Amino acid sequence: MTHTKEEKMEAFGRLLDVMDDLREKCPWDRKQTNESLRPNTIEETYELCDALIKEDQPNICKELGDVLLHIVFYSKIGEEKGAFDVADVCNKLCDKLIFRHPHVYGEAKANTAAEVLQTWEQIKLKEKDGNKTVLSGVPNALPSLIKACRIQEKASNVGFDWDDRADVWKKVKEEISEFEAEVENLDKDAATREFGDIMFALINAARLYKIKPDNALELTNQKFIKRFNYVESCLKEQGKSFKDSTLEEMDHYWEEAKKVQQP
Repeated sequence: MTHTKEEKMEAFGRLLDVMDDLREKCPWDRKQTNESLRPNTIEETYELCDALIKEDQPNICKELGDVLLHIVFYSKIGEEKGAFDVADVCNKLCDKLIFRHPHVYGEAKANTAAEVLQTWEQIKLKEKDGNKTVLSGVPNALPSLIKACRIQEKASNVGFDWDDRADVWKKVKEEISEFEAEVENLDKDAATREFGDIMFALINAARLYKIKPDNALELTNQKFIKRFNYVESCLKEQGKSFKDSTLEEMDHYWEEAKKVQQP
């Protein structure tokens, strides 16, 4: 279903009216603050991410609404404090998008996504109140896996990258060897650091081969859950639990799950 621009603007205005009503008339909504809403915002964002990876269109729509509600909610709180309102949020976003897309709104030329990325970081460094260094725009609070992706993407955008992406595998193998050496040395702290280096190198490889590591890992998580649940269900049908089953029995059902379930 598609709507006209006027209908979309009317729907957004309706949301603002509802937010005003809730903030005034609902005891729960009235007492919320930026601090109290923050955990809910994180939860809603993860629920949206779950719907996205499952390509569950009805739930994507629903969860986008929940995230949008939080944006409007924070904007309402900002308005009450006299700091900003939702118009400021939208206008600042539009100004930033226009500034960062000189190939659309200016004289610059960029015919491919790669060409856009080549100038992206330099543009952001020129922004008023923008990033002071290339990596300063990476939020500290990001989950480590996603943070590693952003660090590597930003470094790559300013030319700090492999000449030949195949060379990354030498780095992966080198880091694995260093990890194995520290395991042999029984040095847990050093092994922990080296294991982090392995993960960082693998994330780098994923980036170079156009794979989103967070998505890839979540697909594997979901695959494991399905197969593990299958094993558990089969054992229950035999009147057994994991505790009183052999590894051979579990492995038998695991291999069976791989054959009967889609990847």
